[in-house]
Amino acid sequence: MPALTSFDAHVLRRDFPIFERKIGGKPMIYLDSAGTSQKPKQVVEAIDDFYLRHNANVLRSANTISSEASELYLGSRHKIASFIGADEDEVVFTTGTTDSLNILARVLTEKCINKGDKVITSILEHHSNLLPWRTEVRKRGGELIVVRADKSWRIGPEAIEQELEKGAKVVAITHVSNVLGTVNDIRTIARKAHEHGALIVVDSAQGVPHLPVNVHDLGVDFLAFSGHKMLGPTGIGVLYGKKDLLDSLTPWQFGGGMVRSVTLEGETLESPPSRFEAGTPHIAGAIGLGAAVDYLESVGIATVKRHEEELVRHALDVLEMEDVEVYGPREPDSLCGIVSFNLKGVHAHDVSTVLDQDGIMIRAGHHCAQPLVNSLGVSAVARASFYLYNTTEDLDALARSVSKAREVLA
Repeated sequence: MPALTSFDAHVLRRDFPIFERKIGGKPMIYLDSAGTSQKPKQVVEAIDDFYLRHNANVLRSANTISSEASELYLGSRHKIASFIGADEDEVVFTTGTTDSLNILARVLTEKCINKGDKVITSILEHHSNLLPWRTEVRKRGGELIVVRADKSWRIGPEAIEQELEKGAKVVAITHVSNVLGTVNDIRTIARKAHEHGALIVVDSAQGVPHLPVNVHDLGVDFLAFSGHKMLGPTGIGVLYGKKDLLDSLTPWQFGGGMVRSVTLEGETLESPPSRFEAGTPHIAGAIGLGAAVDYLESVGIATVKRHEEELVRHALDVLEMEDVEVYGPREPDSLCGIVSFNLKGVHAHDVSTVLDQDGIMIRAGHHCAQPLVNSLGVSAVARASFYLYNTTEDLDALARSVSKAREVLA
């Protein structure tokens, strides 16, 4: 896809056939991209092309079609590594962010957490970056420290440092809150973690799809994200790790493709990332994610960020109405494509139902971040989340439907 000379979401959404749908006779408005993004036809076509023209296993056979499949697969790894400023051998394919974080919680606690050792996380975390660490740290007799958010609903580097000074081996923290859209200062947190001899693991499921990310510039040790939240297919994700750290880790799965040689007495492992990709990988998923990266680069991830800032600014304006409570800070340039709100006295699920009847797709609930939502003083919030294909007209429709819900339900 050639680079765009100008950005117009109205034009760009023509690449997304799903927007031709109608819900209850009304044009579909999709405001749930934090749950999963829609897919442009270029991504679907890349996956179709693999299955229809190049379907073979990769990195095993020397025949023509397998070589073609391997070239596509490795080409995607190259694209993805470049997109996040990593080296190719630092990019491990997984099934998604949840898989990556579970892997890291298991292998890092086995490697460096002993009885009494601490891991730091935060109140902002998705369950995928809370439950695995709590489970694995408990097994090792360690302690999980949960840092509270500051008044802007971010995790202040100073609060992390206070806990680091008490001794901790790992900081596991989200890049962007999936409930509030607030962006943490990962670069400073990483620096403070390293000053105290700790590793830093970042959940960037809501970061990489929306913000320019360079892992070496951020200084993180590990970072995880998912394909399906950045225009790619489901079932594919990325675990980035610094090369020297990946070299030091024990594989979490064993099988074909991750060993150089095997005897009845032992084996010699491949170098990362192959060492951590046992069995046949999700080839089509990796190729689809590579196509998604191509698409995002044609638009420009910085352009995506600026567009989302405008959408957040507009959403905050149009939702400024009686009985609507918006959660989190109000600075659009520091939010990442998410606005969560409630209609006072009305459950978020009821608001979502009224919006759905108007063809507006949002998500309501605790968003797999129950401790955070409960800390807001509620059990659920309505979340509108945006991406490069959304327009201000979508948000005007959202506001009209919320106003309608207020009249019907309040």
